[in-house]
Amino acid sequence: MPEIDIGGCRLFFSVEGSASQQVLLLSNSLGTTSALWDRQAAAFATAFRVVRYDTRGHGRSSAPPGDYSLDELGRDALRILDAVGADRAHICGVSLGGMTAMWMGLHAPDRVGRLVLASTAARIGTPELWRQRIALVRGSGMASIAEAAPTRWFTTAFSRRHPDVVSTFVTTVASSSANGYAGCAAALRDADMRADIGRLTAPVLVIVGKADPATPPADGEFLRANIGGARLVALDAAHLSNVEDADAFTTAALDFLTAPGNETWTTTHAARRETPCEEKSSATLTSTPPSRTPPS
Repeated sequence: MPEIDIGGCRLFFSVEGSASQQVLLLSNSLGTTSALWDRQAAAFATAFRVVRYDTRGHGRSSAPPGDYSLDELGRDALRILDAVGADRAHICGVSLGGMTAMWMGLHAPDRVGRLVLASTAARIGTPELWRQRIALVRGSGMASIAEAAPTRWFTTAFSRRHPDVVSTFVTTVASSSANGYAGCAAALRDADMRADIGRLTAPVLVIVGKADPATPPADGEFLRANIGGARLVALDAAHLSNVEDADAFTTAALDFLTAPGNETWTTTHAARRETPCEEKSSATLTSTPPSRTPPS
């Protein structure tokens, strides 16, 4: 699995599918890793060059101390695209990953094709909720929130049918970096795009879980109503709809991403000369031996 280094922060990513295909970037939710996409990756790779990565602070990526910002996470994602030589990409993100996708659509519209915004919102939670969560994980570690995560991520019925899946996600949360989780939670604490999303020009599909307590259907409806031309699909799931209703999620996303349109760009080249957002970067691309990610 290759990595890039951005000012001492390593970001791990993987690439699947043909280099001749358009790029699809997958961005994970808070407390998960790129393994979140295990149920979609193979199907997506039949139509796209799929790039998935561990968000800063998660999985095999570094977890620098301190608060992160949505700007920082968005620029990380753009530099992943630089590293794979992609001028432009479709973006599919869940929760925090969906907010990252929206940031990219607003701040680097020339780099974005279509957006799939899943189980996300223009504003997730409240500042007080995130302040409490940050204090808890920094004071008591990740075990303090791991067991409660499935009650937000999956319906009770799914948890009863698939205890092995739930157990894997609990383990992922418990083994996550408290620094990384808290850093990304700070980005969620501070991010509010409710006044901005009307400026999105990319085609958008919003996917909601009908039983999602973290980003309820009303949040998705707000996105649909405020983003010109956006479509909405509701799935029988809680927060991690791409896991709980995986087949329906995959079908909805692929139908949207592969529908006829006017996006006919060349996706890759040897190297980009400048980094995004008019900001120079010292990012370097290296390679590391493959390592095993627990399946989700």
